Amino acid sequence: MYFFYNILANVAIVISPIIILYRIFIGKEEAKRVGEKFCIYTQKKANKKIWIHAASVGELMSIVPIIRRLEKNKKIKSVLLSTSTTSSAKIFKKLKLKKTSHIYFPLDNKYIVNRFIKHWQPELAIFIDSEIWPNMFKNLHSNNIPIVIMNARITKRSFNKWRIFPNFAEQVFGKISLALPQNLETLKYLKLLKVKNIKTAGNLKYYGQKDNMNHEAKSLKNKFRNFKVWCAASTHNDEEILIGKLHKRLKKRERKLITTIIPRHINRTNEIIDSLNNLNLNCIKHSSNQKLQKDTDIYLVDSYGETSKFYNLTNISFVGGSIIKHGGQNPLEPARLGNYIINGPNVKNFKEIYAFLSKLKISSSTSNILKMENLILKKLKNKTTNKNVKKIIKIGNDALEKNLSYIKKYLI
Repeated sequence: MYFFYNILANVAIVISPIIILYRIFIGKEEAKRVGEKFCIYTQKKANKKIWIHAASVGELMSIVPIIRRLEKNKKIKSVLLSTSTTSSAKIFKKLKLKKTSHIYFPLDNKYIVNRFIKHWQPELAIFIDSEIWPNMFKNLHSNNIPIVIMNARITKRSFNKWRIFPNFAEQVFGKISLALPQNLETLKYLKLLKVKNIKTAGNLKYYGQKDNMNHEAKSLKNKFRNFKVWCAASTHNDEEILIGKLHKRLKKRERKLITTIIPRHINRTNEIIDSLNNLNLNCIKHSSNQKLQKDTDIYLVDSYGETSKFYNLTNISFVGGSIIKHGGQNPLEPARLGNYIINGPNVKNFKEIYAFLSKLKISSSTSNILKMENLILKKLKNKTTNKNVKKIIKIGNDALEKNLSYIKKYLI
């Protein structure tokens, strides 16, 4: 099966220039760093003992606490971090990590990944979430480099795809040295895929450090001091229209209300503003640094890595990707910061987390605009934080320590 996979991988290499040019055009690739996809680097080579791969923003943010702890280990001189998206690269720059450098993940072609391993010579490879790459795994295994999948997530859909080729799946997953699943569903699927070493360490996405109120955060809080604020985060196409209509209803009952919208993809900013302007809503972009006016309706956050600042302005948030059939986005960050969560019914990507939040009475699932309206108004009037938030924080702290303890033997 590797033979056929490599035929497809080679075809992908042939057509990749066309795809990459298009992605550069739409802002999803950095023109100056495209060579990294083919293992062509401009930065100086350094000794990278540990290599971590996190596909995009969500995976990156979940692993940041692990990276910060690794950086404190005096035996670890440097960490190599790879991601696949420009948004994650922008987030990385804001993190100001001291021992960690960033590259883009290479194409999963056997010649390219072999070159990657020879160039960087990692002693440990950690893959985050659902990042399973057959050629990379095969080459790492051939070079006796341990493969850890941390905060692993296998959905029913991806499991069914792997089951179409059971022998191939067994070859790929059999090369994993250690699997640390983030939920029970993944644990079950990893066992069925014949992963030999599985340990339960908990979901890293529960973890989060309390933000220090820095100058920027204080300035933002001061900016909104005369308004009541609620947040719609990780929104997708069409969900902003619903939020806009909801805002119009809310503003009839709460005149000093501002809705902050944090879209999942900020390249949609102008498109979102046009849609909201068609609803006769006054919008301000975060990047404009404009002063809020009495008639301001929507404050649109068009930058990455600042969501926590806006969750700290309110006690209630809608988490997107859940009204449309996307499968939901992770609600743990706003919940951890004391926000009550409203979500739509389509949350299959995080169903265990949403079930847990519902049990703690921290979330409600609805797509009914009237119910959403009443929930938001009720929470804005009652600013007490649910005591069960402490349970989320404890689970996160435990997950961090357990994950670190399981990879400790690979760091010696």
